[in-house]
Amino acid sequence: MASFLFLSLLFSFLHFTSSIPSIGITYSSTVSPPPPPFPAKVSSLISALKITSVRLPDPDPSLIKAFAPTNTSLFLSISNSHLPALASNGSVALSWLRRHVLPLYPRSKISLISVGNTVLDSTTIQDFSPFLLPATRNLHHALQELGINKIQISATFSFFSTITTAFPPSSAVFQQPAGDLIIKPLLQFLEQTNSSFLINIYPYNLFRLNSEIPIGFALFQDNPFNFRDDPVTGIRYFNLFAMMADAVLTAMAAMGYQNIPVVVAETGWPSGGSQAEEVEANGVYAEMYLKGLVRHLKSGAATPLKKDGVAEVYVYELMDHSGGDNERGRKWGILTENMTMKYNVEFSSGAKNSGICLVAIWFTNWLLITSMNLILGFVGIQG
Repeated sequence: MASFLFLSLLFSFLHFTSSIPSIGITYSSTVSPPPPPFPAKVSSLISALKITSVRLPDPDPSLIKAFAPTNTSLFLSISNSHLPALASNGSVALSWLRRHVLPLYPRSKISLISVGNTVLDSTTIQDFSPFLLPATRNLHHALQELGINKIQISATFSFFSTITTAFPPSSAVFQQPAGDLIIKPLLQFLEQTNSSFLINIYPYNLFRLNSEIPIGFALFQDNPFNFRDDPVTGIRYFNLFAMMADAVLTAMAAMGYQNIPVVVAETGWPSGGSQAEEVEANGVYAEMYLKGLVRHLKSGAATPLKKDGVAEVYVYELMDHSGGDNERGRKWGILTENMTMKYNVEFSSGAKNSGICLVAIWFTNWLLITSMNLILGFVGIQG
């Protein structure tokens, strides 16, 4: 009986720890290629922060190589401007892989490549969406041709240009016509290749668009009034991140692809705004958001709808940047531009280690109880 109880608890606990999403960080380089000492410095810094997953939107080979001595998992992104060439010719995909992957993998632990980033966002320069699917397929076929089968290929989308609504999550579907023309065939590709769906989720942006959202609900704050009930599913949501994540899962399920893992490619809260009226873009709120996000993910309840619905989450971003577009004008970094830490946040999930430690405690206690029972039984027999 004791052994059965222990094994039941053991397997139950192992199942629980395996569902905790990994927490990574985005590092955007402002100079390409970065100066020689800088990639190694960034790699060491990220390792010191105990962050085990890194997203590189500007994956210069020197930066990828710098992570080879570490155990850091790398998520590379290919810029939208490369999509037309990648889509038109498979040899271009091979050429990109021969420069960014083949000389460095598997020493540098590349696990995922995103073909483009938020290609559905409206732009006055060029519409890259027609190139997304052929570019993704060409890159996947090129990897197969090179004999590499363990790197996922996907594409990253923005919540606001992809999902119709965040509340109630049960009503969310993909926006049309992109939903049927681009996202559905991509989901089919992801299912066939065992890859993940990538999406950027920014509660900060949704909060700014909707004045009815309480700031505490967006910042993971415990408050008797910080909840929203989905009238269809009856699920109670205590934070905006979980609500937005479940909206994505609902939209995928509506298309028949509920079993594809979701990776949140970007999320964060700025400590400084690009506009004067962005009073909520401040360091206090940014730290509250990041601490709340990490606490929420470590709890093992990434989304109420599906416990293991979110596989990975990448915080945007490692360092502040000056100037640039609207997003770069905001201060998203967990570090200042001179690499000074801004917040006291422990990003390491520790799921595997804590699982091993707690299982060891359970096992030790079980051995002690079993031994005592045997001793008492033996003494009883002797008596």
